[in-house]
Amino acid sequence: MPSSAIVGINWGDEGKGRMVDLLTEEYDIVIRYQGGGNAGHTVINEHGKFALHLLPSGIFRPGVVNILGNGVAVDPENLMKEIEEVRSKGVPITPENLKISDRASLLMPWHRELDGLEEQRLADRKYGSTKQGIAPFYSDKYQKKTVLAGELFYPEHLRAHLADLLEWKNLILTGVYGAEPCTMKDLEDWLDDWCEKIRPFVCDTRTFLRDANKEGKKILFEAQLGSLRDLDLGIAPYTTSSNTTAAYAPVGSGCPWARPEMILGVVKAYSTCVGEGPFVCEMFGDEAEALRQAGGEYGAKTGRPRRVGPLDLVATRYGVELQAATEIALTKLDVLSYMKEIPVCTAYEVNGERTCEFPFPAALADAKPVIEYFPGWGCDISSCRSWEDLPEAARSYVEMTEKAIGCPITYVSVGPERESIIIRK
Repeated sequence: MPSSAIVGINWGDEGKGRMVDLLTEEYDIVIRYQGGGNAGHTVINEHGKFALHLLPSGIFRPGVVNILGNGVAVDPENLMKEIEEVRSKGVPITPENLKISDRASLLMPWHRELDGLEEQRLADRKYGSTKQGIAPFYSDKYQKKTVLAGELFYPEHLRAHLADLLEWKNLILTGVYGAEPCTMKDLEDWLDDWCEKIRPFVCDTRTFLRDANKEGKKILFEAQLGSLRDLDLGIAPYTTSSNTTAAYAPVGSGCPWARPEMILGVVKAYSTCVGEGPFVCEMFGDEAEALRQAGGEYGAKTGRPRRVGPLDLVATRYGVELQAATEIALTKLDVLSYMKEIPVCTAYEVNGERTCEFPFPAALADAKPVIEYFPGWGCDISSCRSWEDLPEAARSYVEMTEKAIGCPITYVSVGPERESIIIRK
């Protein structure tokens, strides 16, 4: 099966959704393979502006089948709300263009509650969770204590399973956190109000993908968040609870035979970070606010201000390596147009020594950025549609980045709209 992956190179929020939306016309199937509703992909097209949290970003393309793979935390309540919101803008969503793997686990009502309770317990040591239940969900999944979407077709088995889980989960809610217990009535209402609505979308996606493979269909894997949030290789413990790397895509999608031929890593022309944890290149004060305002840097899920900083070449090189990226999309280059000089983090200083290697997580707190400045271009580039249209200083910035990270930059985004793109191929 010809396949590609679109993945984040840094902390997430790089602009993956706009790239998936752009490229899906070349593919037959788009699959979300990990994560849940704790982050957003912003897409702007002829239907309007959307902040997608669970729906794959290919949902706007007629004829494209979108799949939530077995690696996704499927939240029935938030998924249905998102489906209805997108439908209200005239976008059809049916079991023909949206399929949920019967092997995907369902995010339960208590997962969000536990997320909030644990952040409250941690207080000033919190991880910066979006409180969407992701960490408790994946914890339960690895303990084999989740409900598979396919169980919705086996009601007697499901209710017995829920009763067993309820007994165990109430020990934690009441005994560890002193919270109110969940009841079977709560779960029955959850089944009736939300799970019944997603059931028509649930199917054996593994068989669907196997047959699509035989027919030579093209598949696009869509990741959530970025390399530095990967559970195993990211900035622990300030990571997400799943694997954000392209290497996990075939497993989290239910088609382990697939091997992405193209891995498009998405890098923002500057750095942003939502949530807690080390962010070596972070800007503060008026300088940070100017960049935040210019880029509209507020979380798609939470609305909270993103932390911002210059392009971090140390972190970006590391992210390119983790993703085994074959090419790069550089997004939001137009945002930097207001700067006379553009700061770039070209190295770190750790324990008095300069390094270009990304440090072990525990060493990041003491790392300091080494900043160099590059000429700005001082004009609006949002109407540029070819490489030659860009000012020389803008081209130099792209070429400098490309050389420093060791991966070709084949797409340059100069605006959020689908057509605001320069292709260098």
